[in-house]
Amino acid sequence: MLKIGVLISGGGSNLQAIIDSIKADDINGEIVQVISNREKAYGLERAKNEKIPALFLSRKSCSSDEEYDGKIISIFKEKGVELVVLAGYLRILTPDFIKEFKDRIINIHPSLVPAFSGDGFYGSKVHEAVIERGVKITGATVHFVNEITDGGPIIHQSATGVEDDDTAQDVADRVLELEHAILPYAVKLFAEKRLKIEGNRVKILEGN
Repeated sequence: MLKIGVLISGGGSNLQAIIDSIKADDINGEIVQVISNREKAYGLERAKNEKIPALFLSRKSCSSDEEYDGKIISIFKEKGVELVVLAGYLRILTPDFIKEFKDRIINIHPSLVPAFSGDGFYGSKVHEAVIERGVKITGATVHFVNEITDGGPIIHQSATGVEDDDTAQDVADRVLELEHAILPYAVKLFAEKRLKIEGNRVKILEGN
């Protein structure tokens, strides 16, 4: 059974999607630790409601990003975490963290990477940029994490149309539904050892 560590910053709806998939036996794994960098993140309550260890860890308690990430690394290693999931985590991981969990960190991003991704593109900013640019299709991407922001190998993507009268919130609502589907799917594939990284591409292997 895959041991999963989840990092969050907000409401935790993607965390809930993973929890629900595990409870439905779609994912052969368990979430052994949830950590938030924000004390009021509702995702912490979601975890506690499911009897999952949940912790708020303040960046202010550390002298550097490296020290902060070092604390998370220590907690995750103590719990035996095999996969780290960034489920709406609004911090950039340090190189030390990425090295420690190389090819074992996945992130969900609310656009079709590489469009509207990278430094500065997060949360509502992504959907506002989508509306401003006037694109006709957007979506969500789940990818492995490397040293380049949103630049890791893409695992899976899902798209939705953008209508002329859509607001950024309209787009955000539809994209979030896509996120709730493709993030648990990626975790499932990882748990089944069906993801093979070749360069900057991911191949999905046939299941048993």
